[in-house]
Amino acid sequence: MDLRQLQAFLAVVEHGGFTAAARATHTVQSNISTHVARLEKELDAVLIDRSTGKATEEGEAVVARARRIESELISIEADVSSLRGAPRGTVRLGIIGTTARWLAPLLIDRLARTSPGIRLVVADGTSSTLTRRLGDGELDMAVLALPVDDPDVQTTPLFDEDHEAIVPLRHPLAAASGVSTLAELARYELLLASPGTAFRREIDEAFRRQGLVPSAKVEVDGLRLLASLAFQGFGVAIVPATAAPGWIGGDWERIAVDGLNRRTVGLAVRRRGRLSAASQTTIDAATHVISAEVRNVPGLHLIQPSS
Repeated sequence: MDLRQLQAFLAVVEHGGFTAAARATHTVQSNISTHVARLEKELDAVLIDRSTGKATEEGEAVVARARRIESELISIEADVSSLRGAPRGTVRLGIIGTTARWLAPLLIDRLARTSPGIRLVVADGTSSTLTRRLGDGELDMAVLALPVDDPDVQTTPLFDEDHEAIVPLRHPLAAASGVSTLAELARYELLLASPGTAFRREIDEAFRRQGLVPSAKVEVDGLRLLASLAFQGFGVAIVPATAAPGWIGGDWERIAVDGLNRRTVGLAVRRRGRLSAASQTTIDAATHVISAEVRNVPGLHLIQPSS
């Protein structure tokens, strides 16, 4: 087994076939096929389904570890370069979409000014998707909603975020200065997150504690889309505060909701492996930005590091 075999195998998986992998890696298909065949012989297993170009069950097990190996190789190169000067290398950062709206521009700007040798690749997604990608080695770190139910992932809380209601101006609730109980929201059909998501479970549990059940007008997989429907007047949506940034105009109003817990957003990294110098610099920059800017984002509350 050698690195060329693993790289060829990953190329087939990521590009959906041997021909596409050869094209993406600027080689001939016979080279890709040879490397994958030798890897399969070494492991005594078929890793690629030749009829589909997709990984078999055994192949999927190899994918996760191969990506981690590839990530460590990139980190080795970045660390050696960093010892000769300022941190250098590529850092792959996942951020949940609502947080990314305000954090990503500020972080990109700070790194450009303080660490120009770092190339930041930002991916947005749900907390569950980012956790999986982090575990598979596709990401170096992620900013996501806590808690994370994965023993291989280590997390650090960063800030708490209020849950609020976005209310179209023509809706009866728009005249209220706030919602004293969830019973008022329960009188109306709501735009809700999809069942089974962590955010929806939090909402359902909050209503249940008061003996209520929320009525769904529509259920949406994606908090930004959920907020957008409320902005356009389709109904009242319960969302995290950052899903309704102040710079978005329109005929809608933000209303505080009593009875809903805040959600905690934190930083997640893999427990195994060592962070590259570039990754640690990016974490330091993100922590600095969050500490300085959270107070300027309505609905966010900084969590002070424990001593």
